[in-house]
Formats: sequence, C-alpha cells, structure tokens
Amino acid sequence: MPAADVNSLYIQVRRRLIESGEWDHIRSVMSTKLNESGWTDEVHHKAKEAGRNMEPLSFHKLLADTSPRATNSIPLAVKREISALIRQHLEKQFE
Repeated sequence: MPAADVNSLYIQVRRRLIESGEWDHIRSVMSTKLNESGWTDEVHHKAKEAGRNMEPLSFHKLLADTSPRATNSIPLAVKREISALIRQHLEKQFE
C-alpha cells in the first residue's frame, strides 16, 4: 500500500475514533496503563536530567531528544492492549 494511501487511511480511522468518542477512551486507558507501568515517571525523570544538562535549555530540543526514546520504551503489553482496543473499535465499525 503506498504511503499516501496509508496516511489517508490513518486520518480516516483517527477521525472516526474522535467522532465516536473512542479516541478519548483509548487515550485514558493508555495513560492509566503507562502510569501503572512506571513509564510516565521514567520519561519525566529522564527529561528532567536531560534538561539539567542542556545549555542553553531549549524545550524544542528537549522534546525532539526525548520523544523518540519515550516512544521506543513504551511497554509491549501497553502497545498490544491499545492496538486491541483500536482493532475492536474498527471491527465494530465494519460489521
């Protein structure tokens, strides 16, 4: 599937999730699971440390440096659970 088609599909799925209210539910579940796993505290701690060592301090640079590491460190169990919620919602949409 070409990248443009994938991007278009992503936009449509996201719009449907937002319109149905499911987006907020999934975000809430994800936030809870990330907090329970300690991921949120770990990311905050690493960002604070990076900020203390950054001269001059730049929010944009800190965000750019922190985001990829944070994304890559999301626990697999959380990724799977959120993917399952999205899949369930999509299956309901196409029944």
